[in-house]
Amino acid sequence: MEELAEHGIFLPPNMQGLTDDQIEELKLRDEWGEKCVPSGGSVFKKDDIGRRNGQAPNEKMKQVLKKTIEEAKAITSKKQVEAGVCVTMEMVKDALDQLRGAVMIVYPMGLPPYDPIRMEFENKEDLSGTQAGLSVVEESEAQLWWAAKELRRTKKLSDYVGKNEKTKIIVKIQQRGQGAPAREPVISSEEQKQLMLYYHRRQEELKKLEENDDDSCLNSPWADNTALKRHFHGVKDIKWRPR
Repeated sequence: MEELAEHGIFLPPNMQGLTDDQIEELKLRDEWGEKCVPSGGSVFKKDDIGRRNGQAPNEKMKQVLKKTIEEAKAITSKKQVEAGVCVTMEMVKDALDQLRGAVMIVYPMGLPPYDPIRMEFENKEDLSGTQAGLSVVEESEAQLWWAAKELRRTKKLSDYVGKNEKTKIIVKIQQRGQGAPAREPVISSEEQKQLMLYYHRRQEELKKLEENDDDSCLNSPWADNTALKRHFHGVKDIKWRPR
């Protein structure tokens, strides 16, 4: 949908990746592009990848899409876990309904039947052979893993983590037959960056101290090892000068 807001609707499959000259030479025509015009007119913004027709919505309609996208992302965000909110399928459906409504506002005539956004709304999108398809795990083929252990469907969760209802665990979903997932790093990448930065600064400070051979500090009052003796003898701050 972010690409829809930036570059308009999907081109027909037989026109994707072709240059304007090739389209003209082959006498191809985007019939759906003539029907699916965004509300308030379009602004041409070429898609460098060549998958969308470049007839993007105007700024007002673009903001309608982008705002709804952000709201939908917030509903299904990982931050919901930190806030103690359990994400349910009803919430996911509400997010999809909001996205569907935003598309209807911007494109009252609807989207082409081959546009992946429409196919996703109608639950018809075929992800086989795509990178996104690797992220989809069928329920019958899914396994839950926690602490290098597979949580078997025949057992209760309490058999693994005890009966304390306030226990919080983080599990991973894995395709059946792939074995245990990779272990999480002890520290995050951001923490590792901060640690490396700290050690770099520390090394720079030590390097400067090694290079600093200045012993002028020995003339300072706090470096005088006879100061205590002169203080008790009462000869502190005595100055001598000729009359």
